[in-house]
Amino acid sequence: MAERLSAEARKSALKELPGWTDTSGRDAIARTFTFRDFNEAFGFMARAALVAEKNDHQPEWRNVYKTVEVVLATHDAGGVTALDIDLAKAMNAIARQLGVA
Repeated sequence: MAERLSAEARKSALKELPGWTDTSGRDAIARTFTFRDFNEAFGFMARAALVAEKNDHQPEWRNVYKTVEVVLATHDAGGVTALDIDLAKAMNAIARQLGVA
């Protein structure tokens, strides 16, 4: 099982994750991605899903038209772990490839 990050480690990791913030009321991180259209948003989700599945670590997410809201936490660990940080980095990289900062 992945080990939950300390508050200091999570804070440090967030400094290197543009757009990601702590989630109010729980030990999780979140980001909202806004794409040019639904097709691009769905493409992002499909690519992110492949990374998530490969790492056996799936996000909580919601898609409405061109917006994808993501929350990451490792439920077994009760909070944010390195798995979440790695998935957030991968999602940021995929978004950058699609032209979203």
